[in-house]
Amino acid sequence: MYPNQYERQLKFTLPPGRSAFLLGARQTGKTTLLRERFPNSVNFDLLDSDIMLRFLSRPRTLGEELAVFGEAAHANPIVIDEIQKVPMLLDEIHRLIESEKFSFILCGSSARKLNRSGVNLLGGRAWRYSLYPLSWSEIPEFDLLTAMTTGLLPGLYAQSNSRRSLNAYVRDYLTQEVFNEALVRRSAGFLRFLDALSYCHGEILNYSAIARDCAIDAKTVRSYFEILVDTLIGYLIHPFQKRGSRQAISRAPKFYLFDVGIANYICGNSVLSASGADFGRSFEHFIFLELVAATSYQNLDTRIEYWRTKSGLEVDFVLDNGTLAIEVKTRLRTGGLRAMKAFKEEFRPQRSIIVTAEPTNRVIDGIEVLNYEYFLDELHRNQLL
Repeated sequence: MYPNQYERQLKFTLPPGRSAFLLGARQTGKTTLLRERFPNSVNFDLLDSDIMLRFLSRPRTLGEELAVFGEAAHANPIVIDEIQKVPMLLDEIHRLIESEKFSFILCGSSARKLNRSGVNLLGGRAWRYSLYPLSWSEIPEFDLLTAMTTGLLPGLYAQSNSRRSLNAYVRDYLTQEVFNEALVRRSAGFLRFLDALSYCHGEILNYSAIARDCAIDAKTVRSYFEILVDTLIGYLIHPFQKRGSRQAISRAPKFYLFDVGIANYICGNSVLSASGADFGRSFEHFIFLELVAATSYQNLDTRIEYWRTKSGLEVDFVLDNGTLAIEVKTRLRTGGLRAMKAFKEEFRPQRSIIVTAEPTNRVIDGIEVLNYEYFLDELHRNQLL
């Protein structure tokens, strides 16, 4: 039902002769988007085992098959889905770009194999795009609690039996597919690691403590987080620090999964109302994911970091090297400005914003307290700075 229901914000325009990578977690809608934007393209889906094996055994077959299409193959970019299944095909694609002047859109749900040394990434000839789960700006009549319960994958949002679908996604994708790609050898340790996400998701990571709980070593824990990042289903955000700032935590990152519904399912959270600790954590996670999607779609070269002092003061998200500071709170309570005031005094950002679920906006001591929908409207119109 969803192919024409949502207007995706990714601006996917390619000049003639230009190729591109389109990356994103499974079920974010990459295939649907490409079919809508490039309906006349020649398409190869490497999830089809026959096609995958054909190219795996002899990559040169791609050029031979494209020759059959003649000029039709030059009229539109050639789409190859799940390119990470046959990384060696990139050498043949490179040859076809150079010698035959084809253009390609290479779609994938994992950057891990593509980022390994020795893999041909087309020498900068392909632009890189990312597609994320649905964002606030893409959903008519958006409902925050529904997003937290069902998640924002296009096929799951507002689905009545979403819990069963979330279970299938976690079991078949986060677990089984990672094993199938031979990225994890000790399945029992990885399953314990997924359980550990229930208490470390959205928190500053202590690799040694997680390792003890999972009965594996800290090096393995680090590798598991790297796998989740490389397979596009998680993010590590690192602490913001400027020279001379001695009170800030400077090394340990935080981790967030790529979808708020998937995270709540794995963590065992039930968000039934706009209150409580589970809602607060999900609200922060949701705002983070909106920042990720919006900055990517707007092609902004900006890092998202966090700031925390050794005394416990914390600003959730810091962008543009301290130019923009954002805290996320369901409600602004007494003392809720303390961390932002400290950050503002030390780094003097252009804007200091506290995003809330409260209905009204106001300014207190130069700090903007904004309703989340007002904030997201500014974000997706690229008006924050």
